[in-house]
Amino acid sequence: MVVDSVRLDKWLWAARFYKTRSLSKKAIDGGKVHCDGVKGKANRQVVIGMQIRLMQGHQQKTIDVLALSEHRGPAKVAQSLYQETPESIAKREELLVQRQSMPMSNTKPDKKQRRQIHKFLREQD
Repeated sequence: MVVDSVRLDKWLWAARFYKTRSLSKKAIDGGKVHCDGVKGKANRQVVIGMQIRLMQGHQQKTIDVLALSEHRGPAKVAQSLYQETPESIAKREELLVQRQSMPMSNTKPDKKQRRQIHKFLREQD
């Protein structure tokens, strides 16, 4: 059966961007998914050639839709449904290098530092 269009939440789930359809819908409703520059809706129809921009954690990906599927299959099949744009790949790699070069502190703020943080945040409001 050949389909002309698929719901956005189903396609993102089938392409393995999200583990479940409910997580896919939650990301869409949270504004983390845009289709052709417009905020996505779960029932929006995905067609071949559409460009989708989505956030996954710290990573922003821009992908082009190459094929449609309503069913979640093996990872190899899912990867054939889309292609990430070269600009998106370059930007993600650049941000990864920047994040890795930043010194990370794994210590929690102590009581005095927490008070300073809270005071600063109250002053901002």
